[in-house]
Amino acid sequence: MLHELRVVFTGNAEDLFLQRQGHDLPLVRHPLSCMFRMSDKEEEVDLQLDLVGIVAHDMKAALEFYRRLGLDIPKGAEEESHAEATTPSGLRVAWDTAELIRQIDSEWTNPSGGHRVALAFLCPDPASVDAKYEELAALGHGHKEPWDAFWGQRYASVKDPDGNQVDLFAPL
Repeated sequence: MLHELRVVFTGNAEDLFLQRQGHDLPLVRHPLSCMFRMSDKEEEVDLQLDLVGIVAHDMKAALEFYRRLGLDIPKGAEEESHAEATTPSGLRVAWDTAELIRQIDSEWTNPSGGHRVALAFLCPDPASVDAKYEELAALGHGHKEPWDAFWGQRYASVKDPDGNQVDLFAPL
């Protein structure tokens, strides 16, 4: 399936933001989407991002954190080595214990250094970004306090119990 909507975002992001100040124009005019282009030799394949997997060292702490972000995780899931929740948009989020991952992939090791992937949660408004950050920071998950980003969003970053970056944002 080919999607026709594309992001209208070219050039330097900070320059674009400065150009639109004083105008009621969004930085991005269309929702982000993916376009797969095929050569004449390729067969059409419908790909859909369906699941984001997170390795948890403490399943109970991880699931408690993500429940606070609104994910509907089944009760009792913290007793399992694998848990899943489906978001309202249909994207599944899964958690696997490090022990289970090591059983599946004996060469797996804990990542080190900076984050490779961050999850981002859209909040209803800028005040909600601040409130959710304060709630999670009070529980020891604070990372980067809320700020008004040059791209036109209220933004903050927290860390889940395993050190994964989780961003909170809302349009300004």
